[in-house]
Amino acid sequence: MYTLLKKEISGFFSSLTGYVVIIVFLIINSLFMWIFPGVNNVLDSGYASLDSLFTIAPWVFLFLAPAVTMRMFADEKKSGTIELLLTKPITDFQIIFAKYLAGLILVLFSILPTLIYFYSVYQLGNPVGNIDTGGTWGSFIGLFFLAGIYVAIGILSSSFTENQIIAFIIGMLLCFVTYIGFDYISQLITFKSIDGFIINLGINEHYRSMSRGVIDSRDMIYFISVIAFFLLVTKTVLQSRKW
Repeated sequence: MYTLLKKEISGFFSSLTGYVVIIVFLIINSLFMWIFPGVNNVLDSGYASLDSLFTIAPWVFLFLAPAVTMRMFADEKKSGTIELLLTKPITDFQIIFAKYLAGLILVLFSILPTLIYFYSVYQLGNPVGNIDTGGTWGSFIGLFFLAGIYVAIGILSSSFTENQIIAFIIGMLLCFVTYIGFDYISQLITFKSIDGFIINLGINEHYRSMSRGVIDSRDMIYFISVIAFFLLVTKTVLQSRKW
């Protein structure tokens, strides 16, 4: 499993994929936070806050996570190496988890440079340090778990097809539905009586909860459970070749 993980990570950084993902993530967030005027501009808002980062980042990852993961199984299927990979002396779940960890590590590398934003806003506060530190760290943790779900969804989408573009589109749509789709569904008159339950099925509610700086065990269980769910469905999809 470690060998496969190492192979996937080196695959990201031996090509432009890993660098492009990190650079695009940082550029888009930087433009909205520091350059483009508007409600998301830190300097225009007058408040020492990183709320704009945590508002924009989930939408950026919604595109980048499927772009990173779309080739993981689709490329293996297209090249015919999937059968060779699945005959290795490791379980299907170890293969899936190794690929998942590789995508998650790339996401972590994308988030780490944004700590510079935290330092900048911390210094810009009046007085210095006038920032909701607890809420900010909670948001960073929430963003990491949110992106972790996106990666798990991307892995699943890649297992459906050998076409990377189709895998990307499926992954992007599933990420959108999981992130904000349940909020829209809950607003339908049909579901008014259970709107709270439906909202809690989506990522957004738990992400906002962690952004308040309170790391609730219920939110942690939600994120871990959803990630496990998508990885187990991926395992089922791969095992369906034997049916």
